[in-house]
Amino acid sequence: MESVSTLAAPVEAGAEQFDSIAVLDEPEESKPQPAKIRVVLVDDHPIVRQGLRKLLELEGDMEVAGEAENGRQALEVVEDTRPDVVLLDLKMPGMDGLTALQTLQHGMARTRVIVLTASDDKNEWVQAMKLGCAGIVVKQTQPDLIVKSIRKVHAGEIWLDSHTTAALMRQFAAPGDGLNGSNGKGGRERSPLSTREREIVGLVAQGYKNKEMAEKMFISEQTVKNHLHNIFDKLGVSDRLELALYAIHKGLHLQAEK
Repeated sequence: MESVSTLAAPVEAGAEQFDSIAVLDEPEESKPQPAKIRVVLVDDHPIVRQGLRKLLELEGDMEVAGEAENGRQALEVVEDTRPDVVLLDLKMPGMDGLTALQTLQHGMARTRVIVLTASDDKNEWVQAMKLGCAGIVVKQTQPDLIVKSIRKVHAGEIWLDSHTTAALMRQFAAPGDGLNGSNGKGGRERSPLSTREREIVGLVAQGYKNKEMAEKMFISEQTVKNHLHNIFDKLGVSDRLELALYAIHKGLHLQAEK
């Protein structure tokens, strides 16, 4: 009996050594890789789509999931591929970008849209933001910023460069719009924001979410929501974008950084 036990021991030890070697020799390619950002390109000019494709193919964390040359085709491609981000031109024959954007925002909650346009029509930019696009990039933008905008939007942020932010801010601050200090209801002056409300406005402009603001300010998330409801009512703005632009207009985003 002792001899059997003695003979069995080396076999067990060898098995343990073999197992450990197998783990150490596991090939790198078998390890799970992070998912790439899947992008659909929508533009009626083939040369633009080709240039964007070559640009994104240089990025290890991105892939082009599909292309379309007009809004109607874009809806079909997005439905088939379910991308993370769509780069969408506004001026296209047939169904234009704004019409496509409106449909996309109703049916594709996970897909985020960046308007990539040569148009300098600020009213179109405002309309695109109100329809729910996550960013605006003009075609004159440097390639590295286009790539950066995709990453930022995919991470849940809104992308506006200094040029588009300034243009949108001027549009929202125009007479008769939500940022000019009147509430549109008989011309009555709004109530001034409290110190806490001004702090919240500044944090919204910096991109903080409700939960993050609650943690930063040591209050409940519901209290943040209550403050936002009151702020929207006082300023006559309808969403966080308009509120962020108001903050930039008044310099509140700089106060919140202090």
